[in-house]
Formats: sequence, structure tokens, C-alpha cells
Amino acid sequence: MREDQRSQRMPSARLRTGTPLTRFGLGGAQLGNLGRVTSDEQARSAVDTAWDHGSRLFDTAPHYGLGYSERRLGALLADRPRDEYVLSTKAGRTLIPQPHAEGQLDGGGFAVPAAYRREFDFSRGAILRGVEASMDRLGVDRLDIVYLHDPDDHWDQASQEGIGALTELREQGVVNAVGVGMNQSALPARFVRETDIDVVMLAGRYTLLEQPALADLLPAALARGVGVVNVGVYNSGLLAHPRVAADATYDYVPAPPALIARANAIADVCEDFGIDLPTAAMQFSLRHPAVTSVVLGCRDGGQVAAGIERLEAVIDDGLWGALIMRGLLPDGVFG
Repeated sequence: MREDQRSQRMPSARLRTGTPLTRFGLGGAQLGNLGRVTSDEQARSAVDTAWDHGSRLFDTAPHYGLGYSERRLGALLADRPRDEYVLSTKAGRTLIPQPHAEGQLDGGGFAVPAAYRREFDFSRGAILRGVEASMDRLGVDRLDIVYLHDPDDHWDQASQEGIGALTELREQGVVNAVGVGMNQSALPARFVRETDIDVVMLAGRYTLLEQPALADLLPAALARGVGVVNVGVYNSGLLAHPRVAADATYDYVPAPPALIARANAIADVCEDFGIDLPTAAMQFSLRHPAVTSVVLGCRDGGQVAAGIERLEAVIDDGLWGALIMRGLLPDGVFG
């Protein structure tokens, strides 16, 4: 890596294990053909643009395209110095071969052949095999972060066997940091309090629209020195555009009218300060001291560049006070 490239790296926060996380990371769901096919040119431009803008955090999962995202991301990072980036993936959704499904497409939301089915399994053996399979697909011999993926309904097995297996790998140096990733804040807070994790990937629960993580996860993470990687900061589309359309989605389903009205009320205040809604949403997502990074799923370089531009825009801090005054953000929202 050239010295001039190294000097352009984004600011980073470090996990308690020493793992440095740039404040922006590229999420790999779209690299796994989420919703529709992502071309090789689009995928490469996403990774190249993130790298050229100084981001060194890349996230994926076996779930994303039944392993396709991992294979694709690994290939796109193969010519980068391994010590210069942080790579995270997930475990707990085992991929089971489906030879009888030839000619069928995945029913899990990804435009890929249904060569596998997903099965939740947070047992020690499944986690160890899953991490090994992920490293094979990624073409690496170690991982910086591994999260248990959506263990919402599997507390007993995940908190004991699953975290135990990841802790073994951390002690062996195969994995640097371990954590959980979920679309809720209550159970991750319990993982923080009761298990030895280093990081949480939180989806959609600390955003400009809603902040339930203020009541549980974020204070617990601060108290235990656990990092929080914030994802889903647009609430799956509701905050992704300057004005919120009547057919906007929230948590991947049509948004209730009350939430659309609230999001548009926030947009009104943003406009008063000369800022659009998605820019405010991106910047809000990093303002709590427990949050180390925001990871944004992007299909191409244009989306990456737009996300980083929003993150680096200059915002009048009076915006946040105005939102609090109008009851659109709670007091104490920044910890």
C-alpha cells in the first residue's frame, strides 16, 4: 500500500481487542445479489470506491447469497494487503446442500440458485465448521470479527455453545473479535451483560427515526467497553430519500402511515437547516459514544460515494436541538 493511500484512511475507533474500525464500512448483502443481480462491475466499483475513500471495514455473511457474497468479496479483496483491512462475517446460519433444487432460485431474498438451504444452528460444532467454511470462501486464514447471526430465538445455545466456540477461536488467534448481530436491542444487551463479547452489530434500532437501544444496549455497551457497529440506519428505506413516499418501507415491509408522517416531520426540520433526511440519518447514526462505525449495504460505487459524502457533510449542530425541541428526538439521545 502506498504511503499516500495510507494517509487517506478514515478515522478509526478501536475495539477492546485492538481491532480498528473505520467509521464507514461496506456491507456485503448486495454483493450477494440481494433483491436482484449485482453485476461484477458494480461489485468491484463498490469495493474500489470504499477503499479509495479510506474505508477499511468490510462485512459479509454466509446468508448473503448462500455464500456468494463471501466468495465475491474475498475475490475483490484478494489483491489488497491483508493487514490493511478489517473483515467481518457471521455464523449460525448453516448452509445445507440442496442437490434436488437444481434450477430453482433462493427463496431467502437473494437472486442466486437455491443450491443450499439455511438452518439456524449455534452449536459448537456448527459454529466451528461455519467459520472454517467462511474462511475458505473468503480465501483468508483469519477473520477480524465474527458475529452470531440473528440468534434471537436461540439464546441458550447461542450464549453458551455459540459464543463459547467463537471465544475458542479468539483465543487461538483465528478470530480477533466476537459478537452478535440482530435487528433488536434487548437481547444484544443481554449478550453484552452476560457473555464475553467484544462488539454488537445493531440493525435499525438506533436511527434518526427510533432509538430503543438507548434503554438497554447502548448503556450496557458503554459500561462493558463493547463496540457497536450501526447498520440499517435508513430503517430499510424509510430515511433513504429527502422526502418519504407513501409506499416507503420500514423493516422491509410497507411503512405504517404514522411512521411516514414522523419521518417527513424530521425531514421538514432537516430542510430548515439546509440538510436532507438521509444525510442527517447517516450522521446521527455515529453520534452516540458507544457506536464505533456505520456499515452501509451498497450495490455500486455511486452508492458508496453518496453514503460517505453524507457522513462527511457539515451539519449545524443546532439541527439536533431543534429535533429535540419538537419532540422528534428524546433528551439524552447522544448518551
